[in-house]
Amino acid sequence: MAEFDVQFKQALETIRSGTKERKFDQTVDFIINLQKFELKKTPINLFVSLPHKAKEKRIAGFFEIKSDFVDTITESEFKKYNDKKKLKSLVKKYDFFIAQAKLMPKVATTFGRILGPAGKMPSPQLGILMNADEKSINELKGKVNSGIKIRAKEASIKVPVGKQSMQDEEIIENINAIYSEIIKILPREKENIKNMEIKFTMTKPQKIKVR
Repeated sequence: MAEFDVQFKQALETIRSGTKERKFDQTVDFIINLQKFELKKTPINLFVSLPHKAKEKRIAGFFEIKSDFVDTITESEFKKYNDKKKLKSLVKKYDFFIAQAKLMPKVATTFGRILGPAGKMPSPQLGILMNADEKSINELKGKVNSGIKIRAKEASIKVPVGKQSMQDEEIIENINAIYSEIIKILPREKENIKNMEIKFTMTKPQKIKVR
């Protein structure tokens, strides 16, 4: 078992035994609280592929023509998003945006002021397509849905790692994937972690000791 797996397992068992039955499948959140760490010096902005899909994401594409495989905002529709209310509503509606490479300058001009600060701007890392054909779109959707984007704005990183209905082992494997990627970019690795927590949507967090 990985370093913290026993604690993760105990935390999930404690949460499950103490939580009331809800009418929805609660999200499992993993929280890493940092210390002795400056976000300005080391920004945290990464995409982690997970072994098990944690959440079906709402995806939209900026393409030249309508696609049958993803909700599409075509180039001819860009001008209506000069309306700030419509633009804000669009950003709230979708979790992730993808785009055709040739449209990226226009996407940046029209949508960048809202998508950028929200951390939802299509990027070369994951989100830009040379061709908006069925195969390319579905492959990219698969990658987006099997991963998680982590962008920290404060010294506490909160990430959805699964659903209550998932097996503990699947949730723990997702947690380990995220932990191993975050630890790589921390200047002092584990020394920069104060503690970790696991919670469901409607429960109190269970702490994981780091040392």
